[in-house]
Amino acid sequence: MEQTKRQPRKLGWRFVLLAVVLAVLISGLVRSLWLDVYYIPSASMEPLFREGDRILVSRTDFRADPAARGDIVVFDGRGSFAPLNSGNGPVLDFLGGAGHWIGLSGGDNTYIKRVIGLPGDHVVCCDAGGHLTVNGQQVAEPYLYAGDVPSELKFSVLVPPGRLWLMGDHRSLSADSRSLLGAPGGGMVPQERVIGRPVQIIWPLDRFTAVARPSGAATTTAKNGQ
Repeated sequence: MEQTKRQPRKLGWRFVLLAVVLAVLISGLVRSLWLDVYYIPSASMEPLFREGDRILVSRTDFRADPAARGDIVVFDGRGSFAPLNSGNGPVLDFLGGAGHWIGLSGGDNTYIKRVIGLPGDHVVCCDAGGHLTVNGQQVAEPYLYAGDVPSELKFSVLVPPGRLWLMGDHRSLSADSRSLLGAPGGGMVPQERVIGRPVQIIWPLDRFTAVARPSGAATTTAKNGQ
């Protein structure tokens, strides 16, 4: 009597659907706890980051060692920077959120800037030599975009407790804390709104490189006015 052979079971649509759901859940867990991908939507952080770059952001770097002067931070701008962008409506907001999820667009409420002032700092621009100062000391800013001055807008601010004064590296194109001096909160970003630190440029591939964290505070006394 001829024995029938058992046919291999084909993978059904339920298995594929389950695999997709699990992949999304795992990705969401990783991105909410450890690493996330963000899109650079403008030239405000040139020359380090260019418009269209995709960056990997660590959500854990600042937990043990809080952001210091000179650090670059990705942050949620709601309540501080968000007035720079008006709402697009529920449909476009949803599409924008989906685009951010897969790294194709930036979030409307997510920004990337450099920490210039910490809580209690007195940040002034500019002194007689055209330098930005923090607590009376000139700030060495080798990261500035070539040809830019520290700030064309004059200001003198005292950073309140729990807040940060943030500026872009391409000062002439950056909408940052300076742009909101007259708004509620004065452009100061709550420290708890910091999402994380960019650690890697992952796209385009010819710019694939690690992003080093400054070894110490960026505030130094410049010698001989340099």
